[in-house]
Amino acid sequence: MIWLSWRQFRLHALTAVVAVAVVAVVLATTGPRLADLAAAGAAQVFDRLTPTDTTLFWSGVILMAVVPAVVGAFWGAPLVARELEAGTHRLAWTQSVTRTRWLVTKIAVTCAAAAVAVGALTLGVSWWSAPLDGVVGSARGSLPGHLTPVTFAMRGVVPVAYAVFAVVLGVALGAVLRRPIPAMALTLALYLAVQVVVPLWVRPHLVPPTTATVVISRDTLDGISADQSGRPDAITVHTADRGDWILSNETLDRTGSVAALPAWMTDCTGSAPATEVDGAVRAQPVDPCLARLSAEGYTQRVVYQPAGKYWTIQGAETALYLAVSGLLAGFCVWWTRHRLS
Repeated sequence: MIWLSWRQFRLHALTAVVAVAVVAVVLATTGPRLADLAAAGAAQVFDRLTPTDTTLFWSGVILMAVVPAVVGAFWGAPLVARELEAGTHRLAWTQSVTRTRWLVTKIAVTCAAAAVAVGALTLGVSWWSAPLDGVVGSARGSLPGHLTPVTFAMRGVVPVAYAVFAVVLGVALGAVLRRPIPAMALTLALYLAVQVVVPLWVRPHLVPPTTATVVISRDTLDGISADQSGRPDAITVHTADRGDWILSNETLDRTGSVAALPAWMTDCTGSAPATEVDGAVRAQPVDPCLARLSAEGYTQRVVYQPAGKYWTIQGAETALYLAVSGLLAGFCVWWTRHRLS
């Protein structure tokens, strides 16, 4: 049964090997230069990047975001649905192969191949991107840190868990729908929905976040936003470690209660444009405003996940996806034994 599953899967495997090899060549060719830049000093890395470097960085993010979904849709969804649609599953079941063995072998071979392929890709992309994650320029501009939602799901070990989950999700939908094309479309839609829900409502709470009170100053300010009328309505600050994942920013008054910015902020900032600065505040007109805010007792309450918890959160999310994958696999076995004919 393993040999048969491999023969049915060998074209997919060959495609994966070629794709991984091409990506590996690109990463190995361009990666050493970035490592040398990082060795020269993290503060200089961002300012010395070429447009090609930045394009490759974001290409790596997109690649690791797309690959698990593609694997789930094109490897997982047709795995059982194609045989159910053609009726070839009955031939396997009449050759002294039980339904459970037939299904488990198919899932195991496909998940193993997906884990190896995606694991190789994420290993290479994580290595290549390590010198760039979170670097800040001397002027405006930066790249997201590896704990932020933009890149967290494209680094470390979680993409492997995503790939396994996507494959098993596709198999489950294929078994229920019995048609490859609808199963592929629904796999993509549900996987995308999960990838939106988890970063917003699940990942922030996998590990208890940290709460800190931050003084509003030039050194901590990230930005001042304005409403439609141009009145400043919110301030955002950062913590001491730029790699921390900020979950919420709230302005507190002298009593420690959540408060809106005082009305005088409109006159104080005058016609200065909204400040959006990474690492430093360049707009001089806001400095007296920040000093007055601090003098009147205004501070920022920041809820965040420290950069040091990166691997803890990676492990927790990986375990979550693998646990859900196990439940889906169990559902597939039950459905195949009791609902398929």
